[in-house]
This record gives sequence, structure tokens and C-alpha cells, in this order.
Amino acid sequence: MELGLFVRGAILGFSIAAPVGPIGVLCIRRTLAEGRVVGLLSGLGAATADSFYGSIAAFGLTAVSSLLVGHQTVLRVVGGFFLCYLGIRTLLAAPAQAAKSVQRRHLLNNYLSTLGLTLTNPTTILSFVAIFAGLGWAGTSGKSYDSAALLVAGVFCGSAFWWLIISTGVSLVRSRFTPRVMGWVNRISGSVIFGFGVVALASLAW
Repeated sequence: MELGLFVRGAILGFSIAAPVGPIGVLCIRRTLAEGRVVGLLSGLGAATADSFYGSIAAFGLTAVSSLLVGHQTVLRVVGGFFLCYLGIRTLLAAPAQAAKSVQRRHLLNNYLSTLGLTLTNPTTILSFVAIFAGLGWAGTSGKSYDSAALLVAGVFCGSAFWWLIISTGVSLVRSRFTPRVMGWVNRISGSVIFGFGVVALASLAW
């Protein structure tokens, strides 16, 4: 039963991470430009945010949930502008000429940027609340905290597994991308990321 909870959480985490969005585009571009480690760490930032929102739903932290949803406009504004900033930065970035060592601070920045971007999308928590409620796990009682923690651990591992697949798969073809092609990758991915930011900001008027 306990193993089943972990597997169920892993399936949920994988399913929520899999749809390609701005984070996916960002991780693919970073993997192509800077290697698998950078791409994977970027994905792990998103996986951490997914598990954070999953824990709120699993443990029934309604006060935190209400606070985040109540401030979703502010969060979307921050996330939208940050996406626009990343899009422009990626669009103007020079193509990587060769593999180079990556400083720890740079790795941390890649992790934190995707963590922050994913956290600025409070609708993610609504998805977890709906799914967990359907499974009977929203508003967990104190005596079942261990089970809820196992479920959330599964969410993280499932999401992380998706990003491992993406970063590994993209890194296998990375050597085939010439600097000229990488220039186009930067321009296309930057435009897509910027577009996601514009859509996020425009959605506030809908």
C-alpha cells in the first residue's frame, strides 16, 4: 500500500511536468547551450516547486493555499515579467561555442530561476488539490502524515524523472548543433519564452 502511494505520486508528478510549457522550452534550450547538468538542475527547480504545491494539497494546508491563490494576480505579474526578461535575454544570447565548466553559483541560479517561475503559477496548486481530492488525499489527518509525505516524495521523483529524460535526450543530440544552429535555437526559444510571458500578462485582463 505504501509503495502504491509513492508510485501514484510519481505518476502524478510525471504527468503534471510532462506538458511542454515555458519551463520545458527553457530547460531544453539550457541543455543545448550549457549541457545536461544545467538542464537537469533547471528541471529540478520545477520539480521542487511541484512537490511544494503537492505538499500543500496533500497536507491540507488551506491557509497557505488560500494565501497563494488570493495573491495569484501579483504572482502572475511577477512570473509574466520574469518570463519576458528571460525571453529577451535568451533571444539576444550569443550561441555557445564549446562546452565549458559551469560555476556552482551559475548552477544555483538556474535551479532557483525555474523554482521561482513555477512557484509564480498558483494554478498548479489547484490542479493538485483537485487530483488529491479525487484520490481522497486532500486535507490529510495528522495520523496519516507519513503516507502524505510518501505521496509528495513520489510527486517530486516523478517530476524529476521527466526532467532527467528531457535533459538526457536533448544532450545526446547537442553535439550536432553548430553555433549557427544554436543562434537560431536561442532566437526561437527566446521568442517562445517571451510569448509565454506576454500571454501570462495578457491573461490578467481576461
